[in-house]
Amino acid sequence: MTLQQFLLILRARYRVALLALAVTVAGTLIVSLLLPKQYTASAAMVVDVKSPDAVSGLLLQGMMAPGYMATQIDIINSDRVAKGVVKLLRMDESAVIKQQWQEATKGKGQLIDWLANLLQKNLDVKPSRESNVININYTGTDPDFSAAVANAYAQAYMDVNLDLRLSPARQYATFFDAQTKAARDKLEVAQKALSAYQQKNGITSIDERLDFETAKLNETSSQLTGIEGQTTDSQSKRKNAKADTIAEVMQSPLINGLKADIARLEAKLTESNINLGKNHPQTQRTEAELATLKAQLEAETRKITSSIETTYQVGKQREKQLKSALSTQKSRVLKINKQRDELNVLRRDIESAQRAFEMVSQRASQTNIESQTNQTNILVLNAATVPAEPSKPRILLNLLVSIFIGTLLGIGLALMMELAKRYVRSAQDLADALDLPVLGIITSAVPPPRMRFRFGVRA
Repeated sequence: MTLQQFLLILRARYRVALLALAVTVAGTLIVSLLLPKQYTASAAMVVDVKSPDAVSGLLLQGMMAPGYMATQIDIINSDRVAKGVVKLLRMDESAVIKQQWQEATKGKGQLIDWLANLLQKNLDVKPSRESNVININYTGTDPDFSAAVANAYAQAYMDVNLDLRLSPARQYATFFDAQTKAARDKLEVAQKALSAYQQKNGITSIDERLDFETAKLNETSSQLTGIEGQTTDSQSKRKNAKADTIAEVMQSPLINGLKADIARLEAKLTESNINLGKNHPQTQRTEAELATLKAQLEAETRKITSSIETTYQVGKQREKQLKSALSTQKSRVLKINKQRDELNVLRRDIESAQRAFEMVSQRASQTNIESQTNQTNILVLNAATVPAEPSKPRILLNLLVSIFIGTLLGIGLALMMELAKRYVRSAQDLADALDLPVLGIITSAVPPPRMRFRFGVRA
């Protein structure tokens, strides 16, 4: 079908098209006038996603996610928020609404669920483009009720958003309170174990006691070393067969004096034997003095050797005592070292329990503060006001749409009637119908009657 054929069809059947257009527009106008007026109230909410958390001071990464705003819209459209609106407006307490619910559902289900479903049908939530503003629109027949519902939705949304943020914090607070109590009990047990161990072993200051016992051990070891040296020296002198070669004997002034006297008397005795003879009284007296000096020298030498033996025996006894004392002191120092190690273990247990308690206690305090906060990142930008003009029905828009639809409908009816009963309206129609070429066209000299009227005057 060419454009010329299409226009010829419309020209021939314009009455049908105009009738369809008139019926469509008239019907739309009548329906628009008969429909009840509806009013739309809008509340604007702003979602702050850039400010850090007021308690922790941290920027929540989840707020910066691309789907965060879509999640907030889903929350507003949720049953939980709708039920919150019902409770805020106390709709479930109205006897009239209860009667309507009984008639509509025959008492099946819950009243609050039925009301929430009704509210959701007239709710329209739209986010602003390239901003963090969300518009909550509610449409109803009563302008005051629409504004009240829109504001109630804004408040219920903030309450639910706050509750969603606080619920994990409350759970964490309960968990960390229990963990804090357990950590405190563990710390007390560790402290009691350390105190009981100190009381059992009589420990006041393990480090000072260890230093004292270590110094005492070192001193005993030094004494033993000295005694062992003296004993070894005494033993070597004691085993020496020649007493006159012992240093103490050789260095004794008394023995040296006796040796000089003996040498002098021996020289005198020799001289007396030569001059006076062996039987001379003077010679015999000299021999007696010499014998006395030798006996005295021998006695003094025996004293020195006896003293060396005594020194050796005393040294051996002292060495034995020091070895026993050293062994006892070593055992005591080892015991103190063991006690110190056990104390260090107990102290480390206390330090570990203390750190765990402080960490858990700090986290518990933070979560407790977070669970008690009443701040949210949702703010009311513009509260809903009572609309002065109805938002529906929009008569002008409906008429424009009806004109467009009526025009399409009229054209469609004209084409359908033409296809049902086809007429020859042009040379092209004749050529298409007969499948023969058109040799010429004879036009009418007299125009059709409908073309004789021009500007309201008969031609």
